[in-house]
Amino acid sequence: MKSFICSHISLIPVLFINMLFVNMSHAQTLSPAPLPPAQREDEIRELRQQLNQISARLQALEASGTPEQPSATVNAPPNTSSGNVAAPAPAAGSSPTQPAASESANTAASAPIDTEANRATLDFFHSTTLSFGVDGYYGYNFNQPIGRINQLRAYDFSSNSFSINQASIVVERLPQPLPGKRLGGRIDLQFGQATQTLQGSAANELHPEVWRNLFQAYGSYLAPVGTGLQLDFGKWSSALGVEGNYTKDQLNYSRSYTFNYLPFYHMGLRANYNVTSKVNVAYWLVNGAQQTDDFNGFKSQAFITTLKPAKSLTWNLNYYFGQEQRDSAVTPGTGLAPVPTPDGREHIFDTYATWTATPKLTLVGEADYVVNRVYAHSASAHVSAGAVYARYALPRSSALALRGEYLSDRGGLFSGTTQALKEVTVTADHLFEPGFLARAEYRRDFSNQPFFQTGRQGIGTNAQGTATLGLVFWWGAKQGSW
Repeated sequence: MKSFICSHISLIPVLFINMLFVNMSHAQTLSPAPLPPAQREDEIRELRQQLNQISARLQALEASGTPEQPSATVNAPPNTSSGNVAAPAPAAGSSPTQPAASESANTAASAPIDTEANRATLDFFHSTTLSFGVDGYYGYNFNQPIGRINQLRAYDFSSNSFSINQASIVVERLPQPLPGKRLGGRIDLQFGQATQTLQGSAANELHPEVWRNLFQAYGSYLAPVGTGLQLDFGKWSSALGVEGNYTKDQLNYSRSYTFNYLPFYHMGLRANYNVTSKVNVAYWLVNGAQQTDDFNGFKSQAFITTLKPAKSLTWNLNYYFGQEQRDSAVTPGTGLAPVPTPDGREHIFDTYATWTATPKLTLVGEADYVVNRVYAHSASAHVSAGAVYARYALPRSSALALRGEYLSDRGGLFSGTTQALKEVTVTADHLFEPGFLARAEYRRDFSNQPFFQTGRQGIGTNAQGTATLGLVFWWGAKQGSW
């Protein structure tokens, strides 16, 4: 409107000069002689009337227009008037649709943008990761055992069969020491062969079908205490033992004896605190080892310490204790029958260290000692174990890994038989591209007893040899170890 008014005001001098020129020319043509005073006054009066009409016209246009804005469309405040305002008539020669289009554009541009909702949505996707994984294998047991079962294996227990070890979905939001971002959590859903061994076994769950596919599910809060005290509630993967659940993050495809025996997960409360940049401590109060539902009412505890004396070295020292026996037993044909409440304790001493000796060479050592009593006055059963690992990176995204392990099972706490077990595993892997890993592995297990099954009923042997080809796929936003 301002430009419209200014354009009309700029015509006033032109109109005035034009009128004077026309009247002067008319006067010269019709009457070369000077006009009488009375006629000159009439013409001057007529010119003044025309100027007054133009001025009144411009004032009316200006009064009916909208007030000038600081900017044409950006950050225009919404219209708060409850009445209807008549739009000014279109100027001569202009398209009647132009004012409507301009008004529509101004309305769309001045509409408020919900920046809070957009910011919350972006923050959710920036802070929350969604990842997927598929872990499968083909294994062959050279003993050709009846039932095609690899003994003492947690995951790769099928022989001469294509198998899906795990299909995984991981959703995670890490808490951060910032206002409004101290909440977090994680959910791991898993499907496939290993779920029954890992978290769906009736041997350690009262309702295995309920929890079978829920490996981890916990909420986190980073309390503003010192460097940040993280509190978690729910179900989480155990930190006892150097090996973990996801194959892509391990040095070998098959798992060690200690992974098979030590707890897979816990349900309860835990607290985690960084004392310094080199010392981290954690405390757990849980139902027990692999007990989403507590089956004896006694709460187990753990004290976890992680040391990082150097950038290339990490050392864990862990102590766990509790009552791990059920307070009821199943009697065939009668269902649940009361038994004397077991009051024996289980103690687990676990330590392991990882050293990145060179950019290509990684060395790992682990030692464990477990003692368990069913009753306080019972004789104890012991498991002592040690393992060493080495991994060397080869050119073209390949690597070679070696594991050697010894486990003494006194009282059959691990295998059900008192025996000494040894195993050697050699694994070659190749990363075809980020998210696709292939592993070829040969493993040989030994015992001082004829423990391993063969293809002949009732005939055992002292050794078991297996060959495995594993294919692991993963994709999503979570980086590093899962």
